[in-house]
Amino acid sequence: MLKLGVNIDHVATLREARYRGREPGEPDPVAAALACEAAGAHGITAHLREDRRHIQDRDVWRLRQTIQTRLNLEMANAPEIVDIALRLRPHIVCLVPERRQEITTEGGLDVQADISALALTRARLNDAGIEVSLFVAPDPAQIEAAAMVGSQFVELHTGAFAEQFHDPTQRAVELARLIAAAQQARQLGLQVNAGHGLNCQNLTALHRVPHLVELNIGHSIVSRALTVGLTAAVKEMLALMQSYAGGIVAAA
Repeated sequence: MLKLGVNIDHVATLREARYRGREPGEPDPVAAALACEAAGAHGITAHLREDRRHIQDRDVWRLRQTIQTRLNLEMANAPEIVDIALRLRPHIVCLVPERRQEITTEGGLDVQADISALALTRARLNDAGIEVSLFVAPDPAQIEAAAMVGSQFVELHTGAFAEQFHDPTQRAVELARLIAAAQQARQLGLQVNAGHGLNCQNLTALHRVPHLVELNIGHSIVSRALTVGLTAAVKEMLALMQSYAGGIVAAA
């Protein structure tokens, strides 16, 4: 069964727009996480950025204490955030790149250029009982480097696929890259997640990608919730995921 991890960052983005530096505030990302769980989500994802632009430290601690499903902490390989993760002990950490200028994470990690540092952090997290995923582009060199780091998962960056979705030719190119990356990762002993830019329009086309364990989706669910409510938005996404067969199907 393909699992859904709901990223609640942008619930916190809305709160911080009004209540930055103040406590309490609304909407509450922890309440949103509980609503997502109740609707059937298999996990909750939150990105504790170094600049704390949306999720705050108090949020991740409350999430760890409150949710019943898996907590996936997205984070940069930064000493302060690594120390927090080692104390927090989420179920899994996804290491991602961060740039101050970006609106959201724009690309995958350059694992190949940073194998030693990432391997050291991976070992520290694993020793604390935390699984590790690396957020990577569907590029053969990066997948191979992720295996060298020793991570348990890769999360394939689906942003290029999402951006090219309405161009049939380019969509086919990006799907081919994702299929090849998932196959390579599986052969190297890595489990495969995916995320970025996924929504109700492009999700079923992604069913051609084999070996997927979990999709991490946030912005489109939070956006859809403004119209239909969070429970309905989560259930809509879960319904679209039910037909995933774990392998390549007819072309979309």
